Amino acid sequence: MSKPYTVLVLCTGNSCRSQMAEVLLNHDLAGQVRALSAGTRPQPKVADGAIEALKLAGLETGGLHPKDIDAVMNEDIDLVVTVCDNAKEACPIFPRPIPSIHLPFHDPHGEPLESFIAVRDDIRARLVAAVREKFGLQAAA
Repeated sequence: MSKPYTVLVLCTGNSCRSQMAEVLLNHDLAGQVRALSAGTRPQPKVADGAIEALKLAGLETGGLHPKDIDAVMNEDIDLVVTVCDNAKEACPIFPRPIPSIHLPFHDPHGEPLESFIAVRDDIRARLVAAVREKFGLQAAA
């Protein structure tokens, strides 16, 4: 098999939506996509609601932590996905042209767990499908 596509999910704080997207892409498109996430202004920690929503879906959350965009600038990225309008506006210039798509998601910070679960499910439905379509990937068996 050829090497997996590398997808960078970019958000402002890298503490919720982009973290959930990273975990979902790595799980749902395992072996086909290697997802990373970063923020333009990373927060100190991943939101508790995001961690709980992922755990409730049976997904691994160990090692998740907000990262600055500089931490991934030298990765061989095949696609950038911005998941909030601020990140789209602040998207950095990469060393080489990289295709990008913008898929904004509701920010559930400060809301009940149900909001995090709804955003998790929305990311799984729309973002995973968009990445699969962009690269012509098959659904995981």
